[in-house]
Amino acid sequence: MKNHFVFFDTPLADLHIIQHKPFDDNRGYLERLFCVNELQPLLHGKAIVQVNHTLTVIQGTVRGMHFQHPPHAETKLITCLRGEVFDVAVDLRHNSSTFLHWHAERLSANSHRTLLIPEGFAHGFQTLSNNCEMLYLHTAAYHPAREGGLNPIDPRLAVRWPMEVGGLSQRDSSHPFIDDFFTGIHL
Repeated sequence: MKNHFVFFDTPLADLHIIQHKPFDDNRGYLERLFCVNELQPLLHGKAIVQVNHTLTVIQGTVRGMHFQHPPHAETKLITCLRGEVFDVAVDLRHNSSTFLHWHAERLSANSHRTLLIPEGFAHGFQTLSNNCEMLYLHTAAYHPAREGGLNPIDPRLAVRWPMEVGGLSQRDSSHPFIDDFFTGIHL
């Protein structure tokens, strides 16, 4: 069986980069974005149960930092279909050696990459171009009562956004800053 992906680790445990291997010819290319057989080792027995597609029109816009509390914690597979984004994951796992550390990857339609963000991480991104389209595959359905968020400009996180942060929604800008009582996500 042909492998359609190459997996790369990041400095944060369980956060992976999935490099797609498009098949191209003179007509263009075919790119596999998901294959349960090949990705199952990274999904740890979980199934994809929800797929979301976003369009963010204005360059510099930040969306995030979002997560869900257990029992609705989710693994996400994030792919940029159009444009380019600075995609950020923050480790919120209680007792993790990289608690509150973040890692970012530039994702674009041309990079043919997906960021696999495990349960216990917050996720957000900044658009580096106009009209960015993102595809999200989730292992848990959205549950508003179990939703959480971090403020993307929290100095304790100190995410080094490549551009001035713009376009924050009311919801995202109202997420509180982390205080000394924040113990993370208990999975």
